[in-house]
Amino acid sequence: MRLTIFGATGGTGRALVERALAAGHQVVAAVRTPARLAIGHPALEVAHADVFSPRSLEPLVAGSDAVLSALGPNGRKDTSRVCSAGIASILTAMDAAGVRRVVAVSAQPVLRTGAGETPLFRTVALPVVRAVFRTVYEDLERMEEALTASTADWTVLRPPMLTGKPATGRYRSAVDANVPGTMTRGDLAGAMLGVLPDPFTVRRAIGVAGPRR
Repeated sequence: MRLTIFGATGGTGRALVERALAAGHQVVAAVRTPARLAIGHPALEVAHADVFSPRSLEPLVAGSDAVLSALGPNGRKDTSRVCSAGIASILTAMDAAGVRRVVAVSAQPVLRTGAGETPLFRTVALPVVRAVFRTVYEDLERMEEALTASTADWTVLRPPMLTGKPATGRYRSAVDANVPGTMTRGDLAGAMLGVLPDPFTVRRAIGVAGPRR
C-alpha cells in the first residue's frame, strides 16, 4: 500500500515509518521539519507539511491508500490544538483527494465510560492524569469528535502510557474499552498497521496495550 504518515518525527511516528517500510509499503512521511527524519529508503518520500493548511496537504495524501496520524502535542502546555486542527485539515485534504481510510492515535484517558478500567485506575489515577494533561486530552477529544462527524473510514487507537522499550510484536485490544497496562511505541505502530485492512475496526475506537507481563 501507499501510506501517508503524519507526525513521523515523533517516537510513534518514526516507529510507524520504519515498520511500514519493513512491511513493504510505500510511505510519504509528512513532517514539519524534514531534516529531523533521518531515515533513508527507496520507498520513502519525506515531505514538508503544514497540518494547519488543508490545501497544502492534498498532494501529500493524493494517491494514497490510507492516512495514518501520529500527531501529538509538544508538551502538556501546548495550546496549538495540533491533533484536532491537524485531523480537520487531513480530513479536508482526504476528501478532496478521494482518500477514505484513516487511522489516528488518541489516548486512554479520552474514554469516559470506564469500560475495561480497574476501579483503582478509574477513581484514583485517571482523575489526576486528566487534570495534569487536561489541554492534551481536550484536544484529543476534539480530534475524535471530528473523525466521528466525518464520512471517512476512520479508526482511533487509544493506547496507555507509551515506552521506548523494544517492541514485542504483540498487543491486546478491545473495542470501546481501555486495556490496562503499558505499550511500546513499536507495538503501537504495529497495531496501527494491523487495523488498516480490518473492516471490523472501521468507525470504531479501540483500546490497545502491550501483552500481559
